[in-house]
Amino acid sequence: MTGDSSVTDSNRGPTRRTFLQSAIAVGSLATAGCVTPLAGPSDPDEFDAETVAEGLVHPWGLEFLPEDSRLLVTEREGRLTAVDREDGSSSAVDGVPPVHDAGQGGLLDVASHPEFPNEPWIYLTYAATNDDGESTTHLGRGELNLEAATLEEFEVLYVAEPFVESNAHYGSRVVFGEDDALYVTVGDRQFDDFGPDHVSQDPTNDLGTTIRLEPDGSIPEDNPFVDDPNADDAVFSYGHRNAQGMTVHPETGEIWQSEHGEEDGDEINVLEAGGNYGWPVAHTGCEYGTDDPIGDDPRERADVVDPVYYWECNTGGFPPAGATFYDGEAFPDWQGELFVGNLVGEYLGHFAVDGRDVEELDPLLADRGWRIRDVAVAPDTGFLYVAVDDSDAPVVRLVPPETDG
Repeated sequence: MTGDSSVTDSNRGPTRRTFLQSAIAVGSLATAGCVTPLAGPSDPDEFDAETVAEGLVHPWGLEFLPEDSRLLVTEREGRLTAVDREDGSSSAVDGVPPVHDAGQGGLLDVASHPEFPNEPWIYLTYAATNDDGESTTHLGRGELNLEAATLEEFEVLYVAEPFVESNAHYGSRVVFGEDDALYVTVGDRQFDDFGPDHVSQDPTNDLGTTIRLEPDGSIPEDNPFVDDPNADDAVFSYGHRNAQGMTVHPETGEIWQSEHGEEDGDEINVLEAGGNYGWPVAHTGCEYGTDDPIGDDPRERADVVDPVYYWECNTGGFPPAGATFYDGEAFPDWQGELFVGNLVGEYLGHFAVDGRDVEELDPLLADRGWRIRDVAVAPDTGFLYVAVDDSDAPVVRLVPPETDG
């Protein structure tokens, strides 16, 4: 299991929290693999944290509406909420499909069409069940009518196969790439066979993959496995465990992902078409509660794509959630840097990026006790918005000091 919400991980949670607190206390972090030293908590004078909305139930995804002050927030129990960023008022958006709210399942990510509002489609990922009670990741869309506060004519675009009896590892981030294609992460659903027959190593199914689709849900003709009888046409990359963060690099257009490992082994990856990301035959983590490595060292296998940054077994790890590159104007010193939510560690990860070289910087919000589920940059103000994962949770924003939001 991961350090994700609602599914207890007795091996990993306390270990990570203790490790982070110790790192902050001594001002350094033991180097392992690509991990680099942390100087300690970020300077509180860098920003002010303002509450935008309160009382949300496990918020999961954030999406700004172009030409509008409202922010769409998914709540895992099955509610889509429109929050006015100016006055903090909120209202539920009707027309959301039924979801499987159990374990890590529920209403998960949200994205708007690149041509919104001319194309008023809102895309949702969510867990839902079949007639046998098995569940899987779904992608659907509806037309947003803001005046009526509803998603109209909601349609299911894609259902990850197969359905399984598990309430974990749905993946479920969705973003539009610069090619206007939809990229959707699907987790491995927590299969525990660590050999080459693991579902993530079999691209004929959707588990442990990144799916690439046209905005209408059809298969792009240039997908890497189109017409390959040994792979699903929708699959863009495979060999993933549970990618819960995904974002587009603002300069290169590359798709970056943050992915949960096993006992540590967490990763930051850059997607390559047709790439095998190694899980579980090549991994930097260990089996839970042991020092036993899972598979080979990814750096020693030419047939897998290496992570650009990773945490090895017994380093404390980084159970990652939503991710974004900073491309606003409110914080010039953050331009081009990567922010990734940390769940069990309860802070906002901050990384300098130069090409594919990644350096971990001081954590943000490390003194709040917040599991950070998602992070996004407001396109109009450049403020950094953060969704806290809790049963009674806020959405907050980071603003320059003494700036009124």
